[in-house]
Amino acid sequence: MAADYSELRTILDFIRWGASRFREAELTFAHGMASPIDEAAYLVLHTLHLPIDTPSLYFPSTLTSTERDAVAAIIEARISTRKPAAYLTNEAWFAGLPFYVDERVLVPRSPLAEWIEKQFMPWLDPDQVTRVLDLCTGSGCIGIACSYAFPNAEVDLSDISPDALAVAHLNIERHGMEGHVAAIESNLFENLESQRYDLIISNPPYVDAEDMAQLTPEFQHEPELGLAAGEDGLAIVHTILAEAGQHLTEQGILVVEVGNSQPALMNAYPDLDFHWLEFERGGGGVFLLTAEQLQHYFS
Repeated sequence: MAADYSELRTILDFIRWGASRFREAELTFAHGMASPIDEAAYLVLHTLHLPIDTPSLYFPSTLTSTERDAVAAIIEARISTRKPAAYLTNEAWFAGLPFYVDERVLVPRSPLAEWIEKQFMPWLDPDQVTRVLDLCTGSGCIGIACSYAFPNAEVDLSDISPDALAVAHLNIERHGMEGHVAAIESNLFENLESQRYDLIISNPPYVDAEDMAQLTPEFQHEPELGLAAGEDGLAIVHTILAEAGQHLTEQGILVVEVGNSQPALMNAYPDLDFHWLEFERGGGGVFLLTAEQLQHYFS
């Protein structure tokens, strides 16, 4: 039986009600939303066609009966389907930019946005960055954000999944990046030939077998191809490390997110001096290596 919302009237009523329903249903919030209140506010405002930064002074506004039905429906859908909010709205935000998403790609949530906005200084001179590769691109959000951060650069988005690249194409068009950003179907570096990049950045699959077995329903809506990476979570990262040096310019850098697989990676390469990036806005498990380091270690 659907929950009774007949006594609810305002935006604030529905945000509070949605958050309470979400907590009661014990939903998981790990796809860009920090709490039940954040997710309820996002879904309510999106359904009302209001921006996510709508001032709270509008929250006492009374909804029409049609609006109330629509807001209640999306809150109920979040509970009944256990889909992340981004799949219900076909929208996610990354580095302050909106992106189209659906179940062909992971929901953007990488902490890499913070360092893209910093243009990876001091490791890179932004004015000298002319080519960027977003490896395992998914929705294209990382590479497209890099195109904003490095306006002089050509950006390649690479993924093994044609479905993911179809979404990436939509986002290239959404941001008007045709001519600056290209999508390439490739199993890691396989179809990139002899291209060299000043920045190779990747949020590859890195979930180990133990964590895959414990995924909540929200994560199970995401494509397994974008998550699973073998017993220790490093199946993809091993290849990236071994081959990235052949595709970096002399002063280039490799930046890769490995999340919870960080300890396994450090154990696998005890003599490789990873620089682990720090984040002011939360997050971790992201390493940076220079072309020189990779050439020396893997030559």
